[in-house]
Amino acid sequence: MPQDRAELGAFLRSRRDRLSPSQVGLKVLPGARRVPGLRREELAVLAGLSADYYSRLEQGRQANVSAGVLDALARALRLDEVERAHLRDLADPAALHSGDDPHAVQSPAPGLIRVMRTLDHTPVLLLGRAGRVLARNALLAEVLGRPLEPGSSFVRYMFQDPVARERITNWSHFAAATVAALRREMARRPYDDQLADFVDELRTTDRDVARWWDEHAVVDFRSASKRIEHPVAGPMLFDIEHVSTLDELEQHLVIYTVDPDSPTAHVLPMLASWSASRQA
Repeated sequence: MPQDRAELGAFLRSRRDRLSPSQVGLKVLPGARRVPGLRREELAVLAGLSADYYSRLEQGRQANVSAGVLDALARALRLDEVERAHLRDLADPAALHSGDDPHAVQSPAPGLIRVMRTLDHTPVLLLGRAGRVLARNALLAEVLGRPLEPGSSFVRYMFQDPVARERITNWSHFAAATVAALRREMARRPYDDQLADFVDELRTTDRDVARWWDEHAVVDFRSASKRIEHPVAGPMLFDIEHVSTLDELEQHLVIYTVDPDSPTAHVLPMLASWSASRQA
């Protein structure tokens, strides 16, 4: 079975398993059910497909899938916008093959660097493909407890550096989202063998990554709250915002914003001064 069709089938099964008949308005027939969610036949009815066609699709035996079928499945499975895009990418990976070299080193986008330099008062990080650090300011390194120099992997920091679990008190939330973002990126970049090898390594060496990967959750970058326990500044709360440009969709400026009247906002200048004095 081709890998892309295997991934498509696995994603459909994972979304089918999370829906119960009552959630989609189907009458539950008496007797034991052998599946946690909808049966294949039930989903086929909801999507207006034959049971045989849907079975071939989920088993990876259906070569071509029309946009109309994908839309019907997305509606039946109640997919959100990110999941819908993920479904389309899995169904037509050939359309995603790029003439760009997937191994080419990314250069930081000049516009995003200029934005970052205006934000020295708050932690800022510029991420590229596969969570590669392209740039960061000094306050970001101080808050997260590691240099995170350009060229390093933010994903490795999250999963392989114990400091990440110590500093980020809601670590599991961000770690699960990191895995979901990697899965989304793999569907967008099916030709990137280095990304696939990196994910395989993480899944093999970290049980949390393996568990979250098997859940088939997908996310794009979005706002979230991050809680930090700093050894000097104490507890800190940030709202994380992501900025990208139409010219550089594979680069994201990650900005740690704060409420102006919050305890974190009051302690950040002190932390910046303390960090600068240590580096002097």
